[in-house]
Amino acid sequence: MGLCADCLHARRVESQRGSTFCLCGRSADDPTYSRYPPLPVLRCSGYVPRQRIVSLLASGTEIACALGGGDALVGRSHECDNPEWVRELPCCTSPTFDITLSSGEIDREVRRRLKAGEPLYDVDLALVNELRPGLLITQTQCAVCAVTPDDVARAAGSVVVDQVVALSAGSLAGIHEGVRSVGRALGRPEAAKLLIADMERELDWIANRVRDRFAPRVVLLEWTDPLFSTGNWGPELVAAAGGRSLLSEAGQYSAAVSWGQVVEADPDYLVVAPCGFGLERTRREASVLEALPGWSETRAVRLGHVALADGNRYFNRSGTTIPETVRILAEILHPDCFEPTWRGRAWCAYRTQA
Repeated sequence: MGLCADCLHARRVESQRGSTFCLCGRSADDPTYSRYPPLPVLRCSGYVPRQRIVSLLASGTEIACALGGGDALVGRSHECDNPEWVRELPCCTSPTFDITLSSGEIDREVRRRLKAGEPLYDVDLALVNELRPGLLITQTQCAVCAVTPDDVARAAGSVVVDQVVALSAGSLAGIHEGVRSVGRALGRPEAAKLLIADMERELDWIANRVRDRFAPRVVLLEWTDPLFSTGNWGPELVAAAGGRSLLSEAGQYSAAVSWGQVVEADPDYLVVAPCGFGLERTRREASVLEALPGWSETRAVRLGHVALADGNRYFNRSGTTIPETVRILAEILHPDCFEPTWRGRAWCAYRTQA
């Protein structure tokens, strides 16, 4: 594409046959510019380099795209998968251990590495610098869940970048502030304001539909071996979906809980959404749960109120999928009030798993 690849005025267009063209924005006001110039464009008096973004955080990628900055993305992390097309971007990170291990083995390896001061992620700084980003998006909320600025600093070499935005979202308010931070960095503060308003409107709509209904007691788990109850924004999502969260507090870090605590709490619903696990991977965690003493005697299991969910894209991601997560929870907790539009895609019932 030549200069069009990172020109502020160029927009990539793909035909139904799969051919790629560049639509020149300058052509709308100045007929001397071709609407679809022959590629590659090597010289152009109207060329203005656009901001180049490398996002090392899946939710940061979602936010940047939702704010209209997707065309500026030039690199991503191994966890960035939404929108689907971002998978085509160069991948700048990778985990340092086998993430296909069992949940218990992953927990033990993570603890060993943290104790030894070993990294959980590799950052390809050579590739990052080759991509010449003006903005780097990362996070400081959790050293386990995603790449942090420390991971970048720990890698051999240094990153040449104008600005680093490190998101830290421990609550819904924190998620909204992350949207604002990315919006400011992109020069799109008004777009950020509109996006937050849209997210809040969707949550309010769901909350209003369940406001006068019975609020079932919910234990939301983000790991299975050992058990971790979901903190941070998780309890707020449960509340917005018309439930009452047990064994966790909004704005507090997720914490390990014993199976005895879960049995004693005896929730009406148990929602299992392990961090980093998609729905298919979560399904495989059912055997871990079934091995727990007295599993089949708990209220949630007896009532058929155990849900297995995609924790990777929804429950544990502090980005634009938060409204969808609340809708998923509302389907689970109030099936007679919401159509099961996400069932089978983002969650399934334990036992039937359909």
